[in-house]
Amino acid sequence: MLNSVIRAIASSPLTQELSQKLSQNKRLNLQGASRLPKGLVTSALAQQENDNLLVVCSTLEEAARWMANIELMGWKQTFFYPTSEASPYEAFDPESEMVWGQLQTLSSLINQDTTQKIAIVTTEKALQPHLPPVKVLKEYCLYLFKGMTLDSQEIELTLTKMGYERVNLVEVEGQWSKRGDLIDIFPVSAELPVRLEFFGDELEKIREFDPVSQRSLDAIESLSLTPTTWQSLISHNLPSIEIIKPYLSTSEQENLENNIYPEGMTRFLGFAFGDQVCSLLDYLPPNTIVAIDEVEQCQAHSHIWFEQAEEKYQLIKELKKTNVGQARSLSPTFENQKEIKIHREFRECLESINYPQIFLSEIYTDTDKDNKNSLNLSSRPLPISPHQFAKLAEILRGKKEIYNTINLSQYNSWLVSAQPSRTVALLQEHDSPAQFIPNPLDFGMIEKLQRQGISTALKYSGQAELEGFILPTFRVAVVTDREFFGQHNLATPTYIRKRRKAASKQVDLDKLRPKDFIVHKYHGIGQFLELEIYEGREYLVIKYADGLLRVPADSLELVSRYRHTETKPPKLNKMSGKEWQNVKNKVKKSIKKLAVDLVKLYATRNELKGYAYPPDSPWQTELEDSFPYQATPDQLKAIIDVKRDLESDRPMDRLVCGDVGFGKTEVAIRSIFKVVTSGNKQVVFLAPTTILSQQHYHTLVERFAPYPINIGLLNRFRTASERKEIIQKLATGELDVVVGTQLLLSNKIKYKDLGLLVVDEEQRFGVNQKEKIKALKTSIDVLTLSATPIPRTLYMSISGVREMSLITTPPPSRRPIKTHIMPFNQEVIRTAIRNELDRGGQIFYVVPRIEGMEKIITMLEQMIPSLRIAIAHGQLDEGQLESTMLGFSNGEADLLLCTTIVESGLDIPRVNTIIIESAHKFGLSQLYQLRGRVGRSGIQAHAWLLYPNDEILSDIAKKRLRALQEFSQLGSGYHLAMRDMEIRGVGNLLGAEQSGQMEAIGFEMYTEMLKEAINEIQGQEIPQVEDTQIDLKLTALIPNRYIADMEQKMDAYRAVATVTSQREIKQIESDWQDRYGEIPESARELLLVAELKLKAKSIGFSRIKPEGKQNIIIETPMQEPAWLLLAEKLPPHLRNRFVYGKNKVIVRGLGTMKPSQQLENLNNWFTYLVSENSNLV
Repeated sequence: MLNSVIRAIASSPLTQELSQKLSQNKRLNLQGASRLPKGLVTSALAQQENDNLLVVCSTLEEAARWMANIELMGWKQTFFYPTSEASPYEAFDPESEMVWGQLQTLSSLINQDTTQKIAIVTTEKALQPHLPPVKVLKEYCLYLFKGMTLDSQEIELTLTKMGYERVNLVEVEGQWSKRGDLIDIFPVSAELPVRLEFFGDELEKIREFDPVSQRSLDAIESLSLTPTTWQSLISHNLPSIEIIKPYLSTSEQENLENNIYPEGMTRFLGFAFGDQVCSLLDYLPPNTIVAIDEVEQCQAHSHIWFEQAEEKYQLIKELKKTNVGQARSLSPTFENQKEIKIHREFRECLESINYPQIFLSEIYTDTDKDNKNSLNLSSRPLPISPHQFAKLAEILRGKKEIYNTINLSQYNSWLVSAQPSRTVALLQEHDSPAQFIPNPLDFGMIEKLQRQGISTALKYSGQAELEGFILPTFRVAVVTDREFFGQHNLATPTYIRKRRKAASKQVDLDKLRPKDFIVHKYHGIGQFLELEIYEGREYLVIKYADGLLRVPADSLELVSRYRHTETKPPKLNKMSGKEWQNVKNKVKKSIKKLAVDLVKLYATRNELKGYAYPPDSPWQTELEDSFPYQATPDQLKAIIDVKRDLESDRPMDRLVCGDVGFGKTEVAIRSIFKVVTSGNKQVVFLAPTTILSQQHYHTLVERFAPYPINIGLLNRFRTASERKEIIQKLATGELDVVVGTQLLLSNKIKYKDLGLLVVDEEQRFGVNQKEKIKALKTSIDVLTLSATPIPRTLYMSISGVREMSLITTPPPSRRPIKTHIMPFNQEVIRTAIRNELDRGGQIFYVVPRIEGMEKIITMLEQMIPSLRIAIAHGQLDEGQLESTMLGFSNGEADLLLCTTIVESGLDIPRVNTIIIESAHKFGLSQLYQLRGRVGRSGIQAHAWLLYPNDEILSDIAKKRLRALQEFSQLGSGYHLAMRDMEIRGVGNLLGAEQSGQMEAIGFEMYTEMLKEAINEIQGQEIPQVEDTQIDLKLTALIPNRYIADMEQKMDAYRAVATVTSQREIKQIESDWQDRYGEIPESARELLLVAELKLKAKSIGFSRIKPEGKQNIIIETPMQEPAWLLLAEKLPPHLRNRFVYGKNKVIVRGLGTMKPSQQLENLNNWFTYLVSENSNLV
């Protein structure tokens, strides 16, 4: 993006001179420049020499800031090489995200295309010995390319050796699966999983695929697979496994006997490779420049780390002495075995660099002025405050000198902005020539503008922290949104591993497993036992109170999973008797009443007239383009829905549902902007807590900084005089947007022209406040945001009478939370806290009770003396509590020791570790809520669930904790807790009574009945038959050899049973072909049966069966006149075949054909009958 700036710097004679000095002396000191100019000059030097670049920073946060900048500087590939702050001798594995990030970089270095120059950003820890020798890693990598011959069994062994886990369905890194000639792998060094397609032993195709939909994406030519961890690589290279035993606990030694290696195998790197242990430097290609940023800071950080590592190393040596007696019996060589030191002083690390080095420093020191290899770049910030457009225009035109002597008339100027058209317009208003160039690689045009003295505007809306500067040594000036509008980046700099798609699968809550309770449309609540094959078809066996029922797998739409909130199992219905029918009738009455109310409410709102906003203005487009993330499809749909509402003349009343961090606030931001800028109206943004109101306020101020929009904040942290001023400005119209808590509902507040009310988490307000909100709603547009999940099926049922938008797609960088369950262990806690602090994060430490908090504080302070601890619990008064939370949110403490008070609504992206003590004392949904407080950003989050060492857990507590670990998937984190949360969501949406009705008949049937009732009241036609049964003698099933995994097979049957259009059937067909290979005949017949059912149901046929050997009977409630009308659609030569009888149509002569031909003919003939019913296409 900044390629043109790099070109301008690279073409300067000074760059040629610096380049010569660097190649002659192998060292260069560049001083007096901030991060952005440092990166530009260093990149220009490296690219001028056609070299690779390694940037070494002091901390991971600084490296993250550098990385965001380097990505803009025209490098073909950029890598962030993450490092851990932990000592190399810890008995715990480093963060897997970190190892994978390292392997991603190393894999590219090993297989580097020398024509593609790369830049790597890392910390000083990367210069420490921490890697196996290059040739060893190469041996453990597998290079695959299209057309190669490979024994598929060999590949299975290799993947196991590399540490990949075999699963049925590949969803996250480090997994692989095999189905026939297809092998799916998610390499840890890649951004997407890959699908290998073999023909015999030849690798015919390599394609990336989407881990969520499992559909193939682009074909690729080759692939490099690395190990998933260092574990197997180290263990296989140890001279003897006995060497490490004295360093292990008794249980670890026992596990070792069974080939289960302990955590923290990297501490034995020295034993495995001796003095051959490598640093990142050993992997770099020869033509590389190493740039070291702020060497003194690197030295200081390294020194602290070195002292900790040395202390740990000495402890290990002590351990050897105490274990030496035991060790002799284990290994005679142990006494002579020396511990290999794998930590070095920073000075030694610098001495080991055999590449040209550039030392970068922001501060210029006089001591270096006589050094011929030093240069003061003299970079300065622009001396300007935000919104001083006239002054900025004068400076860029060269009409105003800055720093006494500097005049920019001869400088090349760039404007880097998220809203470039607006910055250009503002400068042109003040007679400063500027032009926006949409293509940043249009060098001809950019250079022409620079020669004419016209500033070049480039678009950038990413997350880099850019700050403008002038660089007199190169006559370059760069102005950013920070100087124009005072905009800062709100993202926390940290290591986030790149990925193109979220591996967070949308979990199907209706997945059926044996022993699950189900609801059958006609028989009620039963229990699913197994799948059974009988006479060429597969059946679900369902247990009822009075016997077993077999339901064909292709009629799965009659069965749905029973979702309820009770902990005890539901009572099974009887197939005989009227009990189930009575329950259904009772619920039906209640639903009918609700449907009438909903339709009335909808009709009333429909008649109201509101303000119709004009279509989007250029400002609106520019604001939306400045969004630094990629909007998800759900987000975009919600935004389109809201705009459509605003542009109509009916008042909007839309509910946007989505998990925290899924992007609801962005929908609100765009709506608010439209209302203020297109309608000149005021907006109220109501939040349930002070902290949420502060967060929303800061977000709005940041996003709206470039525009003349006045925003106020009204909450309990405002003084009386500030509140008075805000209320006054709302009345006069000086304030466009006000964000606040329930104080905004006060009767004292009057608005000049209120246009939109945005309510965040309405269900968290009290009854009185809800009434006030209702009163405010009457004639203005209302947008409600909610994180309580609303099930999609319910959404579909009531979407016709309640405007709702669902955001269920997680952002691409979201990762599932890793859940660890173990006995209470101080070392575990210390490591978990240390690892989180290492990456610049914060920690929640949750306890079930307030008693005993003092002991925990003492323990934590002894463990990590520098730890800053904040305390929060329900006995603090509201003001104290909010101040504590706000301080923690602003980073004033590292760890928040609290009770379940953090369960709801706190969004702090920097918190990515939660430690829950006595986890067995919490309920399942409580644990879900707590765990959901972390993992909001793209960082791998951890939940540590600890239970006391001496306590025997009850079976229920064990199950609860296990279930939590199992469902660590994003979205499946919903899986169990979703049941009661969704039902709570229904209570919020439709009222408490309806939650009870839903419990009685199960969720799916409730939503279906609600939909039918609404359709009936609105006068829409209800389909004539509920279901179509097909009893032709077919072998229509999915064979085990095609889909062996029971869970995936059930998913496949459900997909077929619930199709609503032929397009969906075609999609299923292509998905199966893609995932499982060529579709066998019996599975094809299953799809044809689904197609036939679809057509038959739409025209009112309830059953198709053979009669005798000649005919096929079609049962239908249709009357003869309706049939005669329908039959006219048939071609004349077919009409005589169909004969109408009471409640049936006979198809003559079709029974003599093979069942497969019967199926084919009926499908073809029914096509004529449904030809005008476009819904089925």
